[in-house]
Amino acid sequence: MTQKLAQRNYYGKALAKLAETNPNVIAMDADLAGSTKTSEFRKVAPERFVEVGIAEQNLIGIAAGLAASGKTVFASTFAVFASGRCWEQIRLALAYPKLNVKVVSTHCGISVGADGASHQALEDMAIMRALPNMVVISPADAYEAYAATLAIAEYDGPVYMRLGRADVPVLFPEDVKFEIGKAKVLRTGTDVTLIGTGQMVALCMEAADMLEKEGITADVIDMSTIKPLDTQAIVTSVSKTGCAVTAEEHSVIGGLGSAVSEFLSENMPCPVTRIGTRDTFGESGDPDELFKKYGLTAEDIREAAKRSIGMKE
Repeated sequence: MTQKLAQRNYYGKALAKLAETNPNVIAMDADLAGSTKTSEFRKVAPERFVEVGIAEQNLIGIAAGLAASGKTVFASTFAVFASGRCWEQIRLALAYPKLNVKVVSTHCGISVGADGASHQALEDMAIMRALPNMVVISPADAYEAYAATLAIAEYDGPVYMRLGRADVPVLFPEDVKFEIGKAKVLRTGTDVTLIGTGQMVALCMEAADMLEKEGITADVIDMSTIKPLDTQAIVTSVSKTGCAVTAEEHSVIGGLGSAVSEFLSENMPCPVTRIGTRDTFGESGDPDELFKKYGLTAEDIREAAKRSIGMKE
């Protein structure tokens, strides 16, 4: 059985390490430290932890002030609040002056499950990707989330990183390295390119196994950085396969699928099929059942791959 771990737990572990090793780092939260796991930082360095309460706009305002004074700030809350309730503050107080704040959101996507549409952020990457100066990251598993947290701490500028709530399959070794803007090729093939982000990368790998049984081989790419996009990885793969599928636990509008399609349409036109939610809100339910209803399963990726291959002619 594939091991599963929660990304947010390993974000907490990385914050705890930063609390020990980097005295310039400050962690902040908006009354959700136990859920976002910033509580792990508080255990190590309570004097550098700021709890603002249920006041997300204030979270970003204080984070901006601390960053302007030279601190590296991690500010966390749920994705629906991070990308929605304080969007104007992120735009004007972080992105515009390019301040060194890492907005790390948890409970992203439809896998939040029973919390329902109000708490299932399906548009957060689109919102953040549209902001100038903003880096957008969506790690594939817990170990990559840990590595990404350490990497963005070294980057001077604003970052938005999305993490899920549930345990997700482990794809990488515990010591995996992370480089902003660099994709990872997890599997090679010649017929189709499967580009996933977040926990959809594991489903791309599962879909590739299914396709191989039908005599179809696939490149599988972990596109953990949505912005800046690793266009060279896309070119290298698609120039070989001639078609692509994107997979994200996010709306097909404005996220990974949009980023890949925009690049390919201008530079290497080819068939692209996008897996993600379609111009809709989610609903309350079991995450696995929601994935099936909204077309986010490995079987959906497999069928999308076959459609893309069929369009190559």
